[in-house]
Amino acid sequence: VQLQASGGGLVQAGGSLRLSCAASGRTFRDYTMGWFRQAPGKEREFVAAINWSGRSTDYADSVKGRFTISRDNAKNTVYLQMNSLKPEDTAVYYCAAGNRSGTRGFQYDYWGQGTQVTVSS
Repeated sequence: VQLQASGGGLVQAGGSLRLSCAASGRTFRDYTMGWFRQAPGKEREFVAAINWSGRSTDYADSVKGRFTISRDNAKNTVYLQMNSLKPEDTAVYYCAAGNRSGTRGFQYDYWGQGTQVTVSS
């Protein structure tokens, strides 16, 4: 599976962005999809995940109520809608695909190239 993330950019605090991650391959619907982020000088951290059907989602506490993960299996795409953005959300955001559900990076087998999100105060 090859993953291509897009949709990042510069936004003011309180604003919104929607990230997309397009996947190649016919087995997209078999994978749990996740979003992670890494800020400068910090470790990569889990943001959100969604199971193959889209019926089960999981979020980091820091983004609950502000971010929404969704997927469209017909389009081989997973989304991350980010609302009420804060400066601390500034990071490179990565999408990932894996056969196991989880919040740890090692549980995912395929990674996209990342897209930069910058939130100004």
